[in-house]
Amino acid sequence: MNTKKLFTAVLSLTTACTICAQEATRKEYPQPEKMGPKMTEFWTPQPKVITPGNSQTNSAPSDAIVLFDGKDLSAWTNTKGEAAGWDVKDGIVTVNKKKGDIQTKEKFGSFQLHLEWLNPTNMTGSSQARGNSGVFLQGMYEIQILDTYQNETYIHGATGSVYKQTAPLVNPMRPLGEWNVYDIIYTAPVFKEDGSYLYRPRVTVILNGVVIQNNTEIFGTTEYIGLPKTKAHGDGPIRLQSHGDPSPSISFRNIWIRRL
Repeated sequence: MNTKKLFTAVLSLTTACTICAQEATRKEYPQPEKMGPKMTEFWTPQPKVITPGNSQTNSAPSDAIVLFDGKDLSAWTNTKGEAAGWDVKDGIVTVNKKKGDIQTKEKFGSFQLHLEWLNPTNMTGSSQARGNSGVFLQGMYEIQILDTYQNETYIHGATGSVYKQTAPLVNPMRPLGEWNVYDIIYTAPVFKEDGSYLYRPRVTVILNGVVIQNNTEIFGTTEYIGLPKTKAHGDGPIRLQSHGDPSPSISFRNIWIRRL
């Protein structure tokens, strides 16, 4: 055997012995326990039990704040803090366009809101001048209410739009004389110290059982003229609009809210 081959053999043997020695002295650590189903099953805290609403009797969930139960507007004022002046009769409240907007006495952050609204059979007008109203979230961000059953308008002013910002995904409106149902899930914004948005508000709108806004980001206030504005704010009221269009007034019933 020549010198080079001998050196290579000795080196290989030395390396092998070193590895064996290391393996012989390697510290043994406990191995993770075998996973079982119960290791990821938690029993507390159990979700709070509530009674769901009944669609046949128009009752609200047991943990909801009832804003209008068909009797009176004691939960509402006008925008000046005075008595709400809309007309209550036979379990519904109808917009009184001479009295202006109304808003809730209580203020809210994130919430689930339910309300039902009706365009009367004698509705007239077209585009924005046909059953126009709106529900303002935290008094700042309008979700449009309009009779868009066989009535076209600009797309980000249609029923279910984030007004002048985001058009609805579809138009599931019911004909005149039938009740439309809104279920709105709203996440309030978070602001930085300088008053700008850290997280913008977001909204999901369900109209007559159909999702028409899906976790939509709201860019700022919903302006009639101009671009959205950023206005730092805390909790705010739910506001219903008394629009000045000449068409017959729409009506509301069964309004309730759940804080989230």
